[in-house]
Amino acid sequence: MKLLLATRNAKKLVELQRILGGVSLVGLDDVPAYEEVPESGLTFADNALIKAREGAARTGLPTVADDSGLAVDALNGMPGVFSARWAGRHGDDAANLELVLAQVSDVPDPLRGAAFVCAAALASPDGREWTVHGEMRGRLVHVPRGTGGFGYDPIFVADGETRTNAELGPGEKDAISHRGKAFRALAEIIRTELG
Repeated sequence: MKLLLATRNAKKLVELQRILGGVSLVGLDDVPAYEEVPESGLTFADNALIKAREGAARTGLPTVADDSGLAVDALNGMPGVFSARWAGRHGDDAANLELVLAQVSDVPDPLRGAAFVCAAALASPDGREWTVHGEMRGRLVHVPRGTGGFGYDPIFVADGETRTNAELGPGEKDAISHRGKAFRALAEIIRTELG
Protein backbone atom coordinates (compact mmCIF):
# COMPACT_ATOMS: atom_id res chain seq x y z
CA MET A 1 0.00 0.00 0.00
CA LYS A 2 1.25 3.47 -0.86
CA LEU A 3 0.47 6.43 1.36
CA LEU A 4 1.32 10.09 0.98
CA LEU A 5 2.72 11.85 4.02
CA ALA A 6 1.83 15.49 3.47
CA THR A 7 5.19 16.98 4.44
CA ARG A 8 8.46 18.14 2.93
CA ASN A 9 10.27 17.53 6.22
CA ALA A 10 12.71 14.71 5.38
CA LYS A 11 13.41 14.00 9.07
CA LYS A 12 9.69 13.59 9.77
CA LEU A 13 9.35 11.27 6.76
CA VAL A 14 12.15 9.03 8.07
CA GLU A 15 10.71 9.08 11.58
CA LEU A 16 7.23 8.13 10.42
CA GLN A 17 8.49 5.43 8.07
CA ARG A 18 10.14 3.79 11.10
CA ILE A 19 6.90 4.02 13.09
CA LEU A 20 4.53 2.89 10.32
CA GLY A 21 6.75 0.02 9.24
CA GLY A 22 5.52 -1.97 6.21
CA VAL A 23 3.69 0.88 4.50
CA SER A 24 5.20 2.51 1.39
CA LEU A 25 5.38 6.15 2.39
CA VAL A 26 6.08 9.02 -0.01
CA GLY A 27 6.39 12.72 0.75
CA LEU A 28 5.25 15.83 -1.07
CA ASP A 29 8.55 15.97 -2.96
CA ASP A 30 7.73 12.53 -4.45
CA VAL A 31 4.40 13.45 -6.07
CA PRO A 32 3.46 16.04 -8.72
CA ALA A 33 3.56 19.47 -7.12
CA TYR A 34 0.35 21.13 -6.02
CA GLU A 35 -0.33 24.37 -4.20
CA GLU A 36 -0.50 23.61 -0.50
CA VAL A 37 -3.32 25.15 1.47
CA PRO A 38 -2.43 27.23 4.54
CA GLU A 39 -2.65 25.65 7.98
CA SER A 40 -5.46 27.93 9.08
CA GLY A 41 -6.99 25.69 11.75
CA LEU A 42 -7.18 26.63 15.40
CA THR A 43 -6.30 23.14 16.62
CA PHE A 44 -3.69 20.54 15.74
CA ALA A 45 -6.48 18.23 14.47
CA ASP A 46 -7.90 20.97 12.21
CA ASN A 47 -4.51 21.54 10.59
CA ALA A 48 -3.77 17.83 10.16
CA LEU A 49 -7.12 17.30 8.45
CA ILE A 50 -6.62 20.29 6.15
CA LYS A 51 -3.33 18.81 4.89
CA ALA A 52 -4.60 15.21 4.68
CA ARG A 53 -7.77 16.15 2.75
CA GLU A 54 -5.82 18.27 0.29
CA GLY A 55 -3.25 15.54 -0.34
CA ALA A 56 -5.89 12.88 -0.96
CA ALA A 57 -7.86 15.18 -3.28
CA ARG A 58 -4.78 16.25 -5.28
CA THR A 59 -3.01 12.90 -5.60
CA GLY A 60 -5.66 10.20 -5.26
CA LEU A 61 -3.53 8.56 -2.57
CA PRO A 62 -4.61 7.92 0.99
CA THR A 63 -2.88 10.77 2.79
CA VAL A 64 -1.48 11.01 6.26
CA ALA A 65 -0.72 14.38 7.82
CA ASP A 66 0.08 15.58 11.25
CA ASP A 67 0.28 18.82 13.07
CA SER A 68 2.24 18.89 16.23
CA GLY A 69 3.94 21.31 18.50
CA LEU A 70 5.04 22.31 21.92
CA ALA A 71 2.57 23.46 24.57
CA VAL A 72 4.39 25.25 27.41
CA ASP A 73 2.47 25.49 30.68
CA ALA A 74 3.97 28.86 31.65
CA LEU A 75 2.97 30.25 28.23
CA ASN A 76 -0.67 29.11 28.59
CA GLY A 77 -0.16 26.29 26.09
CA MET A 78 1.68 28.33 23.50
CA PRO A 79 3.37 28.17 21.04
CA GLY A 80 0.86 25.37 20.30
CA VAL A 81 -0.31 25.38 16.68
CA PHE A 82 2.16 28.22 16.04
CA SER A 83 5.20 26.12 17.09
CA ALA A 84 6.78 25.93 13.62
CA ARG A 85 6.53 29.71 13.11
CA TRP A 86 6.73 31.00 16.69
CA ALA A 87 9.65 33.32 15.91
CA GLY A 88 7.95 34.63 12.78
CA ARG A 89 9.36 32.49 9.98
CA HIS A 90 8.05 28.96 9.33
CA GLY A 91 10.54 26.20 10.08
CA ASP A 92 13.31 28.27 11.70
CA ASP A 93 13.97 25.74 14.46
CA ALA A 94 16.86 27.64 16.04
CA ALA A 95 14.97 30.95 16.26
CA ASN A 96 11.82 29.26 17.60
CA LEU A 97 13.80 27.41 20.28
CA GLU A 98 15.70 30.56 21.32
CA LEU A 99 12.49 32.55 21.59
CA VAL A 100 10.79 29.96 23.82
CA LEU A 101 13.88 29.79 26.04
CA ALA A 102 13.90 33.59 26.32
CA GLN A 103 10.21 33.67 27.18
CA VAL A 104 10.62 31.20 30.05
CA SER A 105 14.08 32.31 31.19
CA ASP A 106 12.79 33.53 34.57
CA VAL A 107 10.42 30.59 35.14
CA PRO A 108 11.66 28.34 37.98
CA ASP A 109 12.31 24.65 37.26
CA PRO A 110 9.19 23.32 39.02
CA LEU A 111 7.02 25.48 36.72
CA ARG A 112 8.74 24.61 33.41
CA GLY A 113 6.25 21.90 32.49
CA ALA A 114 5.42 21.36 28.84
CA ALA A 115 4.02 18.80 26.46
CA PHE A 116 4.62 17.82 22.90
CA VAL A 117 1.21 17.31 21.29
CA CYS A 118 0.43 15.62 17.98
CA ALA A 119 -2.75 15.19 16.00
CA ALA A 120 -2.43 12.81 13.06
CA ALA A 121 -5.04 12.50 10.35
CA LEU A 122 -5.68 10.03 7.57
CA ALA A 123 -7.85 11.00 4.61
CA SER A 124 -8.88 8.48 2.00
CA PRO A 125 -9.70 9.56 -1.56
CA ASP A 126 -13.20 8.10 -1.01
CA GLY A 127 -13.89 10.76 1.66
CA ARG A 128 -13.35 8.72 4.82
CA GLU A 129 -11.13 10.34 7.44
CA TRP A 130 -9.75 9.62 10.87
CA THR A 131 -7.82 11.58 13.50
CA VAL A 132 -5.82 10.41 16.50
CA HIS A 133 -3.85 12.21 19.20
CA GLY A 134 -0.65 11.64 21.13
CA GLU A 135 1.01 13.58 23.93
CA MET A 136 4.36 13.47 25.67
CA ARG A 137 4.59 15.38 28.96
CA GLY A 138 7.87 16.71 30.27
CA ARG A 139 9.76 19.87 31.14
CA LEU A 140 11.99 22.44 29.51
CA VAL A 141 15.68 22.69 30.30
CA HIS A 142 17.61 25.97 30.32
CA VAL A 143 20.24 25.15 27.68
CA PRO A 144 19.82 23.06 24.51
CA ARG A 145 21.42 19.59 24.65
CA GLY A 146 21.91 16.94 21.98
CA THR A 147 22.13 16.80 18.23
CA GLY A 148 19.36 14.34 17.31
CA GLY A 149 15.76 15.06 16.50
CA PHE A 150 14.56 18.46 15.36
CA GLY A 151 12.49 21.43 16.45
CA TYR A 152 12.28 21.86 20.21
CA ASP A 153 13.83 18.43 20.97
CA PRO A 154 17.09 19.90 22.42
CA ILE A 155 15.23 21.71 25.23
CA PHE A 156 12.59 19.09 26.14
CA VAL A 157 13.07 16.29 28.69
CA ALA A 158 10.22 13.79 28.79
CA ASP A 159 8.79 12.65 32.11
CA GLY A 160 10.87 9.76 33.42
CA GLU A 161 13.91 10.77 31.35
CA THR A 162 17.08 12.70 32.20
CA ARG A 163 18.12 13.26 28.58
CA THR A 164 16.52 15.68 26.15
CA ASN A 165 14.69 14.29 23.14
CA ALA A 166 17.69 15.36 21.06
CA GLU A 167 19.91 13.09 23.19
CA LEU A 168 17.71 10.02 22.73
CA GLY A 169 18.27 7.49 19.99
CA PRO A 170 15.60 7.36 17.27
CA GLY A 171 14.01 4.17 18.62
CA GLU A 172 13.99 5.49 22.19
CA LYS A 173 12.29 8.69 21.08
CA ASP A 174 9.75 6.88 18.87
CA ALA A 175 8.74 4.68 21.82
CA ILE A 176 7.66 7.62 24.00
CA SER A 177 7.02 10.51 21.62
CA HIS A 178 3.74 12.26 20.93
CA ARG A 179 4.14 11.51 17.23
CA GLY A 180 5.03 7.88 17.93
CA LYS A 181 1.89 7.45 20.05
CA ALA A 182 -0.35 9.12 17.47
CA PHE A 183 1.10 7.27 14.50
CA ARG A 184 1.02 3.86 16.20
CA ALA A 185 -2.71 4.47 16.74
CA LEU A 186 -3.04 5.59 13.11
CA ALA A 187 -1.08 2.53 11.89
CA GLU A 188 -3.77 0.33 13.41
CA ILE A 189 -6.46 2.27 11.54
CA ILE A 190 -4.46 1.96 8.30
CA ARG A 191 -4.22 -1.82 8.76
CA THR A 192 -7.90 -2.32 9.59
CA GLU A 193 -9.52 0.27 7.32
CA LEU A 194 -7.23 0.41 4.29
CA GLY A 195 -5.39 -2.94 4.49
